[in-house]
Amino acid sequence: MNDHRQNLHAFARAMPKAELHIHIEGSLEPELIFTLARRNGVDLPYASVEALRAAYAFTNLQSFLDIYYAGASVLLYEQDFFDMAWAYFERARADNVVHAELFFDPQTHTDRGVPIRFVIDGLHRACVKAQAELGIRAELILCFLRHLSEEAALATLEQARPHRHQFIGVGLDSSEVGHPPEKFARVFAAARALGLHAVAHAGEEGPPQYIWDALDQLAVERIDHGVQALRDAELVARLARERIPLTVCPLSNVKLCVFAQLRQHNLRELLQRGLVATVNSDDPAYFGGYINQNFIETLDALDLTGAELVTLARNSFDASFASEADKARYHAQLDACCREFGISR
Repeated sequence: MNDHRQNLHAFARAMPKAELHIHIEGSLEPELIFTLARRNGVDLPYASVEALRAAYAFTNLQSFLDIYYAGASVLLYEQDFFDMAWAYFERARADNVVHAELFFDPQTHTDRGVPIRFVIDGLHRACVKAQAELGIRAELILCFLRHLSEEAALATLEQARPHRHQFIGVGLDSSEVGHPPEKFARVFAAARALGLHAVAHAGEEGPPQYIWDALDQLAVERIDHGVQALRDAELVARLARERIPLTVCPLSNVKLCVFAQLRQHNLRELLQRGLVATVNSDDPAYFGGYINQNFIETLDALDLTGAELVTLARNSFDASFASEADKARYHAQLDACCREFGISR
């Protein structure tokens, strides 16, 4: 590796960044799964950490979700949710994440009889500690499982209402194909009436029309994934014109066979088309890397420039739901990092 590439690697690791597409249940590493299983007396269908990790060979989104929900079965008490989130925050701090907006799936847990307060209180307590001890500003986004009914989502929102002060927005995740955004129009309208931000997974495996529908039917402020947008020129023009962010997850896209190889990923083209693309880890315990690993492997596969790395980091701050004061502070930190590494801003 030449000196220039080494410097870019070092810069990518060191630059401050926001992570906007992280499913906190997807950060649950096999080692912690087994620790919590022992603590809570949960039997797992895998004999060892190695056997569980060997099962992470996914052919599509659904094959991943089957294992994802099995792993979540060990989460039963408030302390479990705290421990899971804290383990993520320690890794995020090592990757110089300064702002994180965590997705969580309460229905995955309440459907197993876990009280929603255990979920939210445990995660929120970790967020508070992350800011106090690690300097990471962290917020929570409650996601609805799109393979379930809108009535179930409305019930979940009602359950979460007493905890409204502990999360900032709602999202939509799980199996995309066959579950269009408009299925959840009423629950998103109810969430917006509570003053919550709105985001949604769209255009990962689903068609560009799902992105249109997320924008028009759900009034979302950013699109999670969105890599199928390039199939629709009019949609690309709208996303660029309205500065609607895309929270892209490169390693996840390869692991779930959205792209056969990372060098085929369209992240660079998204940037070239003027879209507010960001880099995120999605479900890092399952997809082979936290945020810096996503940056490094994508940098190498697509031969990204220093300027493109800076743009991706800037986009992450601009796309976040941080205050304007916090965004200004993050940008200043990035500028200082650029000067330190001699990277053009």
